[in-house]
Amino acid sequence: MHDTFSFYLILLLIILFLVMLARKLKIAYPIVLVIGGLLLGFIPKLPKVSIDPEMIFLIFLPPLLYDAAGQASWKNIWKFRRIISSFAFGIVILTSCIIAFISNAIIPGFTLALGFLLGGIISPPDAVSATAILKQVRVPKDLISIIEGESLMNDASSLTVFKFALAAVASGTFVFHQALTSFCMVIVMGIIVGIVVALVFYAIHRWLPTTASMDTILSFIAPYLMYLVAEKLHFSGVLAVVSGGLFLSGNSHVILSHNSRLRGTSVWTTIGFVLNALVFMLIGMELPAIVKQLDHVSIADAIKYSLIISGVIILSRILFTLGASLFTKAISHVMKTANDNPGWRQPLVFGWAGMRGVVSLASALSIPLLINNGKPFPQRDLILFITFGVILITLVLQGLTLPWLVRSLDLQEPDDALSESEQEAIIRTQIASSTLGLLHDKYKQQVSENRLLQGLQLRLENDSKFLDEYKRSVHNDDHHTDAIIADFKHISTDILEQQRKILITISKKDEFDDDVIKKHLAQIDLEEEKLRRKFM
Repeated sequence: MHDTFSFYLILLLIILFLVMLARKLKIAYPIVLVIGGLLLGFIPKLPKVSIDPEMIFLIFLPPLLYDAAGQASWKNIWKFRRIISSFAFGIVILTSCIIAFISNAIIPGFTLALGFLLGGIISPPDAVSATAILKQVRVPKDLISIIEGESLMNDASSLTVFKFALAAVASGTFVFHQALTSFCMVIVMGIIVGIVVALVFYAIHRWLPTTASMDTILSFIAPYLMYLVAEKLHFSGVLAVVSGGLFLSGNSHVILSHNSRLRGTSVWTTIGFVLNALVFMLIGMELPAIVKQLDHVSIADAIKYSLIISGVIILSRILFTLGASLFTKAISHVMKTANDNPGWRQPLVFGWAGMRGVVSLASALSIPLLINNGKPFPQRDLILFITFGVILITLVLQGLTLPWLVRSLDLQEPDDALSESEQEAIIRTQIASSTLGLLHDKYKQQVSENRLLQGLQLRLENDSKFLDEYKRSVHNDDHHTDAIIADFKHISTDILEQQRKILITISKKDEFDDDVIKKHLAQIDLEEEKLRRKFM
């Protein structure tokens, strides 16, 4: 027990070192972690790490999805709902079909059912890798939004395809119309379950006397409960977590205090990083165990199949993205679209950012050793090797070349998009104008009698004299200090709330980026925390 604990402590230190190395080399950390784990896996006498798929699905997947949903923008997901839903559902199914027929054609003894199983495993791209890479280069934020939105949804559809294919292999039968009906039911009911559970947590946060620590603990319980309830009812646990997470994050400024939001953001940022880093490291360390399981296929043939399947995966995704661009341009003549003419550069980058990751490997590992009649599951070892090969090839090849591709294509924001500096200027102007208006219209009398409020007004106008006025009030008017401070705290809090309302109103406009809005909302939370601590 102590040796295992010590090993994982050392592993975390190695992860931190590799992440620092990745930052130094300006390479996305998932790539370095997978390669580092791969090298560690071949060190003799090192404890062998075996990934338990139940651990990935139950322990890692719900919080990672919940964290991603919390950072995602519902406005952007809705704006690009057609392209996101088509790639997260339609393209996943179509990719599974292509892989099924290709693998059936090139791999001896590989049935169509096994092909669909492999397709369901390797069809969903991993957004953590793509966004970590794209953050290093300048790309349109719409592209990031589409990639993140796709990744939130595609795991659900791929896992559903995987489960149906797994049942088909085990039973030897497959009824298309029944599978399609069940697929829709699993997806829709998964979303409903997530919203229902989220409403329970909404009520707890909103109407019960929770503290910041309690709110943070509840935020960890929520994704697990959403996932478990949905899976227990045989619906999509992934979509339950995503839908519930989007709902709660979208209402965080209604149900949580500023302190809960600040503390929760800090905790989730750290936990999300650790979980993602640990998973990518474990992926690399799993290879030796996978290689040992290759009993009926030579390593040379397994590598050949992996290269072919990886090539099909990469090429088909690029063709899908370019085809979607042409379809969008054609359909824009008859209906409104988010982008009437996407061109070919951004779709090409979108297609190339299709690295596979943890969900694919966890799905492959969850294939049972035996089927219903007690016989070994056919081609399990080869499916595991191909899955790892696809993850490694796409992550390293596409991951290392993606920044070069982005720079070569010189992607630009749309002409009508406001720059971040322009958004900042407009937001600050509207906040200052609204705040000064609130002081003048609602608190004019108090401002004229309260030097602290006069100092606050001056700070809003020229960012000065605030602290001096506070000190002068306390020093010169001890008898009225309590009343002055009480007025100051009440009116300052009201001002901050007014600023939040302005930001929420601005956030509903398409030309403003949610990341900019979130940054200003976080600054207001910090101001409120500073105000609370100053007069404790």
